[in-house]
Order: sequence, then structure tokens, then C-alpha cells
Amino acid sequence: MEEEEEAIGFLDKVLEDEDVFLLEECELGTPTSPGSGSPFLVAVKVEAGKGLEMRKLVLSGFLASEEIYINQLEALLLPMKPLKATATTSQPVLTIQQIETIFYKIQDIYEIHKEFYDNLCPKVQQWDSQVTMGHLFQKLASQLGVYKAFVDNYKVALETAEKCSQSNNQFQKISEELKVKGPKDSKDSHTSVTMEALLYKPIDRVTRSTLVLHDLLKHTPVDHPDYPLLQDALRISQNFLSSINEDIDPRRTAVTTPKGETRQLVKDGFLVEVSEGSRKLRHVFLFTDVLLCAKLKKTSAGKHQQYDCKWYIPLADLVFPSPEESEASPQVHPFPDHELEDMKMKISALKSEIQKEKANKGQSRAIERLKKKMFENEFLLLLNSPTIPFRIHNRNGKSYLFLLSSDYERSEWREAIQKLQKKDLQAFVLSSVELQVLTGSCFKLRTVHNIPVTSNKDDDESPGLYGFLHVIVHSAKGFKQSANLYCTLEVDSFGYFVSKAKTRVFRDTTEPKWDEEFEIELEGSQSLRILCYEKCYDKTKVNKDNNEIVDKIMGKGQIQLDPQTVETKHWHTDVIEMNGIKVEFSMKFTSRDMSLKRTPSKKQTGVFGVKISVVTKRERSKVPYIVRQCVEEVEKRGIEEVGIYRISGVATDIQALKAVFDANNKDILLMLSDMDINAIAGTLKLYFRELPEPLLTDRLYPAFMEGIALSDPAAKENCMMHLLRSLPDPNLITFLFLLEHLKRVAEKEPVNKMSLHNLATVFGPTLLRPSEVESKAHLTSAADIWSHDVMAQVQVLLYYLQHPPISFAELKRNTLYFSTDV
Repeated sequence: MEEEEEAIGFLDKVLEDEDVFLLEECELGTPTSPGSGSPFLVAVKVEAGKGLEMRKLVLSGFLASEEIYINQLEALLLPMKPLKATATTSQPVLTIQQIETIFYKIQDIYEIHKEFYDNLCPKVQQWDSQVTMGHLFQKLASQLGVYKAFVDNYKVALETAEKCSQSNNQFQKISEELKVKGPKDSKDSHTSVTMEALLYKPIDRVTRSTLVLHDLLKHTPVDHPDYPLLQDALRISQNFLSSINEDIDPRRTAVTTPKGETRQLVKDGFLVEVSEGSRKLRHVFLFTDVLLCAKLKKTSAGKHQQYDCKWYIPLADLVFPSPEESEASPQVHPFPDHELEDMKMKISALKSEIQKEKANKGQSRAIERLKKKMFENEFLLLLNSPTIPFRIHNRNGKSYLFLLSSDYERSEWREAIQKLQKKDLQAFVLSSVELQVLTGSCFKLRTVHNIPVTSNKDDDESPGLYGFLHVIVHSAKGFKQSANLYCTLEVDSFGYFVSKAKTRVFRDTTEPKWDEEFEIELEGSQSLRILCYEKCYDKTKVNKDNNEIVDKIMGKGQIQLDPQTVETKHWHTDVIEMNGIKVEFSMKFTSRDMSLKRTPSKKQTGVFGVKISVVTKRERSKVPYIVRQCVEEVEKRGIEEVGIYRISGVATDIQALKAVFDANNKDILLMLSDMDINAIAGTLKLYFRELPEPLLTDRLYPAFMEGIALSDPAAKENCMMHLLRSLPDPNLITFLFLLEHLKRVAEKEPVNKMSLHNLATVFGPTLLRPSEVESKAHLTSAADIWSHDVMAQVQVLLYYLQHPPISFAELKRNTLYFSTDV
């Protein structure tokens, strides 16, 4: 597998991350008979009818992409003959050698694929469930050697084409605009493509056959005559992929860091430092008189590990910058949300794979490999997720920047340093020997030993809670003077904390009474934090790092989410004490399977819990009124709201809106215009969650799961569009309406911080969910529900969100080339 990954890495990340990921379900090496323990050849039980239906979709999609590929090769070959003809004249455009280098093996590749296409096409067009085509794939796989020659020559071909373009205007014109024929049923007769782009197509294509074979095997019954032939073709393809890259250096793996120290160690932890424009994970040690930033030193095998000091500041010389100094500091660029979401999805899927391997008593080597991969992804997430700047200065001029995941950590570090600075501290300089001794003691003294990722946890440690935590923030006492006060709630998710809810500001009081309820989604969470702030309305106090006014933290506290305490049907009231302030709150937990149980409404006159077809028929509308009104209000005044759809609305407001919509009250519009926008967003989510069946239907759920797992892009497109066409019209029209709205919300991502990935994470599990019967049959624990199904649900919605606009009329009229209704 590792060789294959490196091959794919060498081929310049040919595949989308998700595709590489899907390929990882296969294992390289020589296959043996089913049941012998070779992972990619474990026979999958395929329901004959459904498997063969998916098989046809996979093949028709692949055939459509094969036609496009042949047209691309044809376009590349087109100038080759005239160029060869001029090569022997007195004014050649290129020499014979240059032509042979640039177009090396293209003719052979074209002939192989043309023959394959011509033989496969009639089999798919005149479909028969018992049709065999495994021998065609077997033959295609046996001819992959020609690609080895192409790949070996690829770099030289590109360099030669580049040099020839620079020295010959005629060739430059040819290579900048090659005409590629469109598919037979396409409106576009030709498209213009550069020679460089076309020369990359065989590199791209070499991995495609492996992906398609993987999909076909998944949907071919074991007793079908094609099964052993496809297995053999997959073995050849994978061995080929592993051989393609034997000489390439393995990728560097993520470097890890530990901690410790002498004098007296007060606090230590892993922080992300921005140094020379890049993020570095550092182990930071706060001693009674000095702050030391270290990284783990690489030592030869068997030697005792040590820290390497990157820098230190005596606390007597350490100062925090003023807002004016922050203004002069370089801006912090957050890591793209969609990449963070991708990492989370990979981690979830790897967790699921590890659980499967353990359940099947898989090889420890395979489990270790998966754990290593999970650690690498978790490490990247840990490195790239923090966004809250924490700057410190040395009085002598040097400044340092850390990024933290929450305000909570920032205030903890600041408070710990300021407390030590109240003592009489002296400035000093450490000699190299003193520094060596101090750094050497870090390893023994450290209190935080492991990078905070789940792959470092023991198997018997709590996996955390998955589901929904309902929290009511009641009130707070203990303020010495009147202020404008509010609270935020944070929970841990994938090793770092995320702000999930915010109460309204209670003005000019010493005893705020919020009594606001929030529903917070938990993803393996173990802690709840409450932070109490004083709201600042002074426009001059702006944090230049993120353009937000700096509100003062009045107090903060954290409690562990103990499953025994939390997992009851009743509210559990508690008090958090923070800096002399007491915040009273209540909470109860609902597991994900319970919270998403759909209970049809007993009154069919309302809209919540009523079939969407009943509501649209009664209203004589295409999209339910509640959906249209909530979307309109969010677009009018909530589209730039930070965390729209992610931040919870107040539960009592949402219930009030629900009652008004159910009663079809004439004051709906007036109430909507006055209501907090997060409550309106929450009402829309609640409507979809309470439908008697999910918007994308129980019936089609298994097919959506299979479609999104397809590795071949053309087969996936064919299948995913086919599934949309299969939805009832009211569901489809409403889904397309919501899709366009969410795309408009994501356009404002720079302001609202809600990317397509974020929105897919919020809405995916609401619009798409297994029926209770299926859920019980396949899933064993709450963690499985999140890591296995939810990841795929998010991917389905994300697929449609990233797709070019889908029109209802076009969808109903068009089918992808070769697609057949099944």
C-alpha cells in the first residue's frame, strides 16, 4: 500500500484525496483466494440485483470517460503526422527525434484504448445482467507496460515540448490550442486544450483502471464469471502501480515533539508557532522565571531523546503587545476550512477502518499502518486548525506568534505568565551550559507527554460522546460592578476546542439571567467549557489579527462530560465557579441515533413531522413555505453572520417559531423579522430533521452510500445524477432550492466563516440518514455512527454542493452518456 501511495504521490496527486483514500481499502501484493486474509480480495457479499444495477452504472460512467480520453489522445496525435512530414523537408518545424520524444508511446496507448472501447461499448449498450467483460479489463491491465515507458519518458517529453515552443513560433501556436472532440451527445463540438495538459492525461488515466476495477469488484457477485477475471486485472494493475515508483524517495513523515524541565515547571503544553511564515508544533515550557520554546531533537536510534531549545525569554523581559503593536504585526491567514474538514473525514474513516480490523482480528501490521496514517492526519489537523493569535514580545525587540484553538487557552497562558510576573523577577542571560542543562531537564519534567491526538490514546480510554448536548445557561452571580455580559460554550472536537454557542448580551447588570437553551453537536467530545465575557463596544479596541473587537474574559471554567452523569433523560443542573463568579447551567445528552429518530406528526395540518409531498400539495407550492421563508430571512440579514447554521439558536425561540409555522399563524412574517437569525437557521434545520423520512429518502439511502463510494469520477457522476432523478419531485425541487441557498451562503465564507464543507457537515446528516432498521443492522456504537455513516452523508451533500448548478428541468431531460434507467 505504501508503495502505491508513493506512486500516486509521484503522479502529482493525480487523484482527488477522497479517491486515493478509497483506494486504500485495497492492499498491494499478490492476491490469494477469497477468505485467505488478503484485504482487497475479501469477497464482498453483493445482493445480485442491486450489485448488477450498480455494475451497469459504473460501466456506463467509465465508458463515457473512456470516450473523452480517446478523443484527447486523438487530438494529441493529430499534429504528429504533419510534423513528421515536415521533418524531412528543408524547413522542419521539429526534428524526427524531437517528435518521437514528445509523442512517445501515444499511438500505442491510443490503439490499446480504442480496441478496449470498441469491444466494451456494445456490451454496455445492449445490457444483459450476465454479460461478461472481465477478459477486456484483464487484457487492458496486461498492456499497462506501455504506460511504464510513457511515465519514464514523461518529464523529458514535457521539457522537449517546452524548449521547442520557445524556439519555434509555429510549434508554439500548435501546442497552445489543440482541438478535442466533444462526446457524441455533447453540445460542444470541440474544446481547445494545450499540449502540456494533454500529455498529462495518460498519467492521470493510469490510476483510473485500478479505481474502476475496485468499484466493479465491489458490485460483482462472487459467483459471476467476471469475478476472478476482474480480480486478476486488479492484481496486475496494482502491482504495476507499485512498480512505477521504486526509485522515488518515500514521503517524509510528520515529526513529533515531547516536553519537561528544572527550576520549577509551572505549565507546559503543545502550541503552534508561526515561524518564518510556516506553522511549527512547539513544546512550550513556563518555568518560574523563564518561558522556553523547544522542539524534540532528532537523535540516532536507541539514544535518549532530548529537546532542542528554539528560543527563551526571561519573564522579566516578557511583555504582551498593545493593540497598536498588534496592528503593525503581520496578518495571520487561517487554513482553509474545507481542507480541515477533509482531514476530519479522513480521520473518521481511518478510525472506522481500525475498528473493523480489530473486530475481524486483523493483522497487527495492518492496524499499525492505519494508526500511523491516522496520526499523520491528526497531526496535520492539530497544526493547521488553531486561528487565535497569542503574541509575546521580548523587551529587547524580538516578537513571537503562537496560534491557539480557543480564547480559553490564550487566557490560561496569559494569566499564568502574569501571575509569575507579579514576583520580583530579574533579567538574565543563560550560558550555553545552563541552557543545555535547562533544556535537558524538559524531558523529565514535562507534564504533557503526548501530542493531543486520539491515536496516542489507549484503546480502553473513553472515545468521548457522539450526539447532541442540550445546555441551558441560566444565570451568573459574583460580579463586582455592572457590565454588559454574555457567555460562550466550547466543546472539544478532534483534539481541539470549538466555540459552539453564544448567549445574548445582558446589559448593565451584576446578575445576568439568560435562561437560554442550546443544542450542541458533539463529535467524540469529553469536555464542556463556559467562558463569561464583558462586551466591549469601543470601536478603537479592535484586534488587528482578526478585525474583531476584543471583549474581556471575566471568567472561565471547564467540566468533564462524564457519560454516566450526562446520559440520562433528565436535566442535570450544575454550577461552574470561575474567578469568584458562579455560572449556573443545566444539561442533558441525546445520543445521535435517538436525536435523529423521526416521529411523524399526529396532526397532518401542521408542517413539522409531515410528509413534504403532503405539505407542498396542501400549499400548492413546489417548495414548502417554511423553507422559502427561513431561507429568504437568512439571505436578507444572516448571510454574513459568523457561524450561520453552525452556531445554535436559542431553543425556546426555535420552539416558538415551530409553533407559529405549524399553526400557519398570520403573524409569521412579523415574528421572523424580529427573531434572532440563529433561531431562524435552527428552525430550518429542525424542519428537515423532523421530516417523517429524510429529504433524500430511506429508500435511496443505501444507493447514495454506494454512489459516493465509487472511485471513478465518471461512474460517480452517472450514479449521483441518476439518484437525484429517482427522488420524488417535491423532495428534488426542495433539495435543489436548498443547495443553491447553501452555495450563496458559502460565497460569503470570508465573512461568515462557513465554507461548503462546513455547511455539508451541518446539513449532511440531517438530509440523509439510514432508516432505523438499517441503522440497527449495521452499526454497533455511537462512534461508528459518526465515523462511518456521517462521514459518507457529509460527502454526499458536499458532492452536490461542489457540482456545477443542477437544474430540475435539465436533470429530468438529460442523462449522462450511456446512462440507462435502472
